[in-house]
Amino acid sequence: MNTIQYGTLYGIGVGPGDPDLIPLKSVRIINRVEVIFAASSTKNEHSQAVTIAAPHIPENSDVRLLPFPMTKNQAEKEACWQAHARTIIAELETGRDVAFLTLGDSLTYATYGYVLKYVLALAPDAPVVTIPGITAYQAAAARVNRPLVEGEESLLVLSGVEGGHRLRQLSETVDNVVFMKAYRNAGDIIDALKEKHMIENSVAVANCCLANEEVIEDVNTLKQRKPGYWTLVLAKKKSTHEAS
Repeated sequence: MNTIQYGTLYGIGVGPGDPDLIPLKSVRIINRVEVIFAASSTKNEHSQAVTIAAPHIPENSDVRLLPFPMTKNQAEKEACWQAHARTIIAELETGRDVAFLTLGDSLTYATYGYVLKYVLALAPDAPVVTIPGITAYQAAAARVNRPLVEGEESLLVLSGVEGGHRLRQLSETVDNVVFMKAYRNAGDIIDALKEKHMIENSVAVANCCLANEEVIEDVNTLKQRKPGYWTLVLAKKKSTHEAS
């Protein structure tokens, strides 16, 4: 019986937007893999991850976009993840090394993570190497020179797509919170921060590390405007370490 000699799948987080924030290890891999995959919307042929990594991608690279639907239908999403996993596995079965580029960190709210589960299930013998990347909230904290956690504090990272309900559920044991994708229901996020007495120690960053980056010191203004997709909020309870 023939044993498949798989190539290696590399999951690469390209960071929040600045090409200089991509790990050196990832750059070396991008320069030598035979195929580079990245996610795009079914509505267009654009990949922000490819745009970020572009300065490091060789001119003759085989870059392929995998379209993902923007839908809440779970069955449709899972069918898409499985189909893309099979596409990647088909390349691995030829012995070719491939990379999957994703925004921020490879395994933090990342498209790669959904596809990875199916790759591991459908081709358990295929070698997979996942390389971490800098998250948008780490970059945002650095941008405003704000520690994410100190001492024995806790940090809660949430998706803000559905609003602030998860903060309401979990806030009693949380010192610091990050809302990723704080765009569609930004108003409810602001209300939740007020309810939990975190609004005064909150800041928002939009398009971190991109040319149109914006630091929003008064997060209350997010209730009067429609923030962009790449908006996140950093918030905290008053810290015992805070200078007075």
